[in-house]
Amino acid sequence: MRPTTALLPVVLAAALGGLALPEPALAVAGPALTVDATADRHSISPYIYGMNFADEALARDIRLPVHRYGGNHTTRYNFRTDTTNRASDWYFENIPNDNPDPASLPKGSETDRFVQQNKATGTQTVMTVPMIGWIAKDRARSCSFSVAKYGPQESTDYWAPDCGNGRKPDGTPITGNDPTDTSVAVGPEYVADWITHLKGQFGSAANGGVQFYDLDNEPDLWHSTHRDVRPTGLGYDELRDRTYEYAAAIKAADPGAKTLGPVGWGLNSTVFSGLDQDVCSRTGCWGNPPDKAAHGGQDLGPWYLDRMREYEERHGTRILDYFDIHIYPQQSGVFGDAAGDAATQALRLRSTRQLWDPTYVDESWINQPVRFIPRLRDMVDQHYPGTKLAITEYNWGGYGSMNGALAEADVLGIFGREGLDLANLWTAPSADQPVANAFRIYRNYDGAGGAFGETSVSATSADQGKLAVYAAERASDKALTLVVVNKSGDDLTSAVSLAGVSATTAQVYRYSEANLAGIVRAADQAVTPSGFTATFPANSITHLVLPPAPKGDCQVSYTVPGDWPGGFTAQVVIANTGTTATNGWRLGFDFPAAGQEVTHGWSADWRQTGASVTAESLSWNARIEPGASVFLGFNGAWTGSNPVPTSFTLNGRRCT
Repeated sequence: MRPTTALLPVVLAAALGGLALPEPALAVAGPALTVDATADRHSISPYIYGMNFADEALARDIRLPVHRYGGNHTTRYNFRTDTTNRASDWYFENIPNDNPDPASLPKGSETDRFVQQNKATGTQTVMTVPMIGWIAKDRARSCSFSVAKYGPQESTDYWAPDCGNGRKPDGTPITGNDPTDTSVAVGPEYVADWITHLKGQFGSAANGGVQFYDLDNEPDLWHSTHRDVRPTGLGYDELRDRTYEYAAAIKAADPGAKTLGPVGWGLNSTVFSGLDQDVCSRTGCWGNPPDKAAHGGQDLGPWYLDRMREYEERHGTRILDYFDIHIYPQQSGVFGDAAGDAATQALRLRSTRQLWDPTYVDESWINQPVRFIPRLRDMVDQHYPGTKLAITEYNWGGYGSMNGALAEADVLGIFGREGLDLANLWTAPSADQPVANAFRIYRNYDGAGGAFGETSVSATSADQGKLAVYAAERASDKALTLVVVNKSGDDLTSAVSLAGVSATTAQVYRYSEANLAGIVRAADQAVTPSGFTATFPANSITHLVLPPAPKGDCQVSYTVPGDWPGGFTAQVVIANTGTTATNGWRLGFDFPAAGQEVTHGWSADWRQTGASVTAESLSWNARIEPGASVFLGFNGAWTGSNPVPTSFTLNGRRCT
């Protein structure tokens, strides 16, 4: 996932227009887009633009809002020795983190440095805390399945050949190994001690310290990923009890901190416990899983939320703030480094629909509609209202391709529209990969901090599969921001209908196959309050910024009811749109073309100097009450052309 194309700043990217590019496709009629800035308004959480393990330069560039320290290796992280166990990801090995001063530990650990980076970039931290009951025992390199101790194995670490994958040469798992080969048992007090350390270094959550704590990582897969210390699946009751113990310890250590759980691996994590996933994967009992049957036949997700609600009702303390479930597309080839062939790329772009669309049947073993975010929202609303939604791991693949960038831009738009509260891409792209530019489109499209708005508004497409559209109002300047993702191989010309918008122009920023090095500023797009028509290039992401027209306390209408060779009649209406009366007025405008002049006017004292024209009130129409208007006009002459003035002032102030 490391392309050779170097990332260039937006300004330089814009200068690359002279590069030889493929011939553009002919534009075809695209689906109609409709945006209503007055409808479906809701806040977009800034935390949906998060990542796992981003480097500091990228975090600064995209103003990364939330950064997670997570993954399988964090389940047994020892903050005192700064050591992780890599579990099934890498031969169940204890690997100490590089540390310039181990004698100073726990100060200066990898997690300390992680938080320090986040504070330097203005980023909030999601820290994963062990809940499995084991952590790496020391800084010595060791592994759970020594060949010398447990015999020959299916695979061994090339660099540490005594460390095996825990399977015999015939593939059957080795059982009965000693967990203390690599690990030491701990309880909730370990987490409390770690939080006390973090508070000492960085302050409490309420005072700029670590804000979020993930309750371990994918505990419903411990029997697989951490089978060296946890060979059996985690059942309903034990998940509840461990959550009670560890989440309560977090809240006691830092009451302002937010917790996220159960941090399941995917859709199945809301249906089956780890115990049922363990048993049924071996016996095929999916139609009647025993742990689920022992709990009234209720799916795990709703059952878990019910138990968290019960805890709050009993103890008066909310110990679960975010319902956190990971998602990785299960469609073949979608989640992977490579973009894949044309069929895979098309599938990647379709598969984002599983996040929201009730009509989309997941094209994988799931083979049913998923509607992932609304599904989670329904669970929360029915079983523990007020709990927020998080997806602290997801990945739509193809980081080094435009196809991956299109999918990621679509996903980020969906997150905002569907009201997700927090998300972290697993893992962060490098700064020069196209997927990084999908984040820049929303977080820094102009290289100067330009961002998508914070209030989502209604935006629909007649064909979301070809042309997806997302819209939001920006708080700082009330600009309407639109992100349009052309997922087709054609240039698409579409009408964009607008409501509740006063803009007259749109700034256009685009990322496309024409220049994978960066986002390019394109020509401005003319806009009317009712909309515009634009062409969106094939396989492109376009960010349009529509600043509101200046608002004043007056409005001027200029019309030409009569026009003939060399002469014309103009009618002008001045409306008081303010809340106080105007006592005396002076209208000003400039003729756009040479040769235009006022020859005779009425209902005002008309004067002209060069192209500048003024009209001052008369005694009988000097006062304009709020909501009232005055009518005036003139006969004029012209040579060459007779365009209409577009900018007016009243008493020196701009009028709309």
